[in-house]
Amino acid sequence: MPDAMWTIKGREFVHCNCDYGCPCQFNGRPTHGGCDAVLAVDIEEGHHGNTPLGGLRIAAIATWPGAIHEGHGQVVPVVDERATPEQRQSLLRIMSGEDTEPGATVFQVFSTTWETVHEPVFAPIELEIEVDGRMARLHVPGLIEARGEPIKNPVTGAAHRARIDLPQGFEYSVAEVGRGWATTSGPIAHRLENSHAHFAPLHMTERGVVR
Repeated sequence: MPDAMWTIKGREFVHCNCDYGCPCQFNGRPTHGGCDAVLAVDIEEGHHGNTPLGGLRIAAIATWPGAIHEGHGQVVPVVDERATPEQRQSLLRIMSGEDTEPGATVFQVFSTTWETVHEPVFAPIELEIEVDGRMARLHVPGLIEARGEPIKNPVTGAAHRARIDLPQGFEYSVAEVGRGWATTSGPIAHRLENSHAHFAPLHMTERGVVR
């Protein structure tokens, strides 16, 4: 059983190098062989044990040489610099899959695939996410610059709307699909252009996604 009960509720922005829709969401292999990604979460409400987490943000830069489940991944965890020492520890425990039932959340599942976990970065995280509008902006000074927007119809130029519905998923229930651009630096340097992004409400506990 997990050592501490926790909950986070908010919104997420995830952007990777796969084609729109991302085969990984359907247990397929990454479009280009490996996975390069950035993600961010705006926590509106939450706690870890008695430690409140509402109003804070987290992010990460990740890479895997092949499919995620094959391992050998690397990650740079990023935690809101506004977090107190107790909040930093709580967020890092959640992000590293601790205090979580095996297989219950994306954090715990991904934690089993890391070969290298770089030192966490504590920095300001500027983050805007509009789930229904498929819009996002993520800025971590000197580390991440990313944005998300809707996919455009190639004929009319109108915004195209598509969703991914995962009734038994470990990350979200329903995500809006869009596209994104990102540049990262530091231990994991990415340059992602016009590739998959998704935007989703996030509500999970140490037992999994709240439906």
